[in-house]
Amino acid sequence: MTSVALNQPIPDFEVPATGDQTIRPADLRGRNIVIYFYPKDNTPGCTTEGQDFRDRITDFEDQDTVILGVSRDGLRAHENFRSKYQFPFHLISDKDETLCKLFDVIKLKKLYGKEHMGIQRSTFLFDKEGVLRNEWREVKVPGHVDEVLETVRQL
Repeated sequence: MTSVALNQPIPDFEVPATGDQTIRPADLRGRNIVIYFYPKDNTPGCTTEGQDFRDRITDFEDQDTVILGVSRDGLRAHENFRSKYQFPFHLISDKDETLCKLFDVIKLKKLYGKEHMGIQRSTFLFDKEGVLRNEWREVKVPGHVDEVLETVRQL
């Protein structure tokens, strides 16, 4: 499977998500798609980012845009995280890193002086035809969701 590239169609995949959903890009054609990758459920930055998307969900829906969050956490953890913070969008469980590899978001990270491989916070925007129109890598949470929303409005 090739990795994602700007101005190219989203590759086909099928992944499990909260709410007993199976996410397939083909099923979302006709709507814009925002896929955001985050390191781990219930951590400060990831919670804030999810809350920011939650708080702007009607603005995204007004732009006919679906939000999907992705991490390597399992579905049970995702269901709890989603419920706890009332996220109105689905979270994808990518335990086997299929999507992480497809989107090339697994990077060497440092935490407390130790190195490990982890998800680099990243967001991808696909238009209604399923073409990648923008990507943000090494995302800093403050202001990010507003920037994504503004980009969606320009599609």
